Amino acid sequence: MAEENTTVQEKTKNIFELDPERLATTDAHGNRVYLYPEDVKGPWKDRRHLFYWFLMVIYLVTPWIYHKGKPLVQIDIFNREFTFFGNTLHGVEPIFMFLVVISSLFFIAFMTSLFGRVWCGWGCPQTVFIQGLFLKIEKLVEGNARKRRDLDRGPWNAEKIIRKSIKWIIFTAISLHIAHTFFGYILGPREVLRMSMHNPGDNMGVFIGVMILSGIFLFDFGWFREQFCIIACPYGRMQSVLMDENSLIVAYDQKRGEPRRGQVPREQEGDCINCYNCVKVCPTGIDIRRGTQLECIACTMCIDACDNIMEKLKRPKGLIRYSSENELKGQTRKKITPRSVIYVTISLAFITALTVFLSTSSNLNFQFYRGAEAPFQIVDNGNGTKTIVNHFTMKVTHQGSETHIAELEIVEPTLKDKIQIVTILKPLKFDKPEVKTPIFFKFDPKILVNGKLPLMLNVKQDGKVTSTLEVPLVGPAQ
Repeated sequence: MAEENTTVQEKTKNIFELDPERLATTDAHGNRVYLYPEDVKGPWKDRRHLFYWFLMVIYLVTPWIYHKGKPLVQIDIFNREFTFFGNTLHGVEPIFMFLVVISSLFFIAFMTSLFGRVWCGWGCPQTVFIQGLFLKIEKLVEGNARKRRDLDRGPWNAEKIIRKSIKWIIFTAISLHIAHTFFGYILGPREVLRMSMHNPGDNMGVFIGVMILSGIFLFDFGWFREQFCIIACPYGRMQSVLMDENSLIVAYDQKRGEPRRGQVPREQEGDCINCYNCVKVCPTGIDIRRGTQLECIACTMCIDACDNIMEKLKRPKGLIRYSSENELKGQTRKKITPRSVIYVTISLAFITALTVFLSTSSNLNFQFYRGAEAPFQIVDNGNGTKTIVNHFTMKVTHQGSETHIAELEIVEPTLKDKIQIVTILKPLKFDKPEVKTPIFFKFDPKILVNGKLPLMLNVKQDGKVTSTLEVPLVGPAQ
């Protein structure tokens, strides 16, 4: 493998001529080859970086915006409270998280079927922070791609130590800020700020969590980088299943570009002059001219690089462009395909289920748990009659921060005077997301049938019946 790679480079005398049998980030011995993507100017880069800064500002600012006394978005997993735009969901059931995750996955599948790997190039935090922040700082401190490469290959002199130290100090500060912001989404930014002003020992668990997360960000954004996209990210492997010949991709037009310069006489050449600029700027080290590859994150860097060359050569832009396999073959691209329809239908179905769940979860939810003692107690009234007592724990849950006042009404009119409901809550007022209170049912054993009675209760709020419950009363069999 090493000899073959040497032969290729000896023939081409170009370090950007990639070996066809291995990744550009791996040498013949399996060691990592560090990438130094060159910078490029162009409209696609300008659009992406504006979008990157928009996303970063949203991420950093959102938790500091308060509405109704709470952060605009807070995912307090410790207290199981999820706040979105002032509305708080308490003690969310597993079905909620399942619906959120599964609907999001199918929506991403739908977007991928239409627009390819647009998430990786435009919205993934990995790309946003590395391309929009970390690489800019690295370029500012160490210089352009060639200077960075020479610095890494050079000896450890004073200049190298100073530049590397400055870069990693800045990287560390940024990683700490990103990690603190992340915890701000969980605990609230004001609480995180308060903790950070005290001794770390006072909040050791949070301190350790922030340090570990900061270390992960520092390692990933500062050093691991494209390796995560190539090796660890599962989405890169899924895209080949989600996409088809109509999906939008960053593609090289072989019909127009081939044969390349230097391969045939000048009059027979295509538009590709074999300048390797598309390879030099690629953050994952691929040659887009070899077709669609799993390592491509659709960042459009190669589009700007190629368009700049075409402009200088006074040739039409778009040799590398957003396209689809069908369009490259001269066929019409179908914007809506059965694959995308299936994905969006499934996603909408789960979103609908999530909406129904949220709308119903704001109502009072009653649950009755029988007491730990005997199922029933017999009380002697002293006049030859007896009363049966059933003890339950009534658990009432609801979403939101509203205060609910309710009453329990026996459905069967003939039983209203024969059953007494006793509770310490008078009226039944619920101002917390979860309330547990003892409740007793006292009744004449004569109303039982074979020692049982399925008692139906109406829950009434503002004079309206909102739900009907069944409480199984028991007593001695007659």
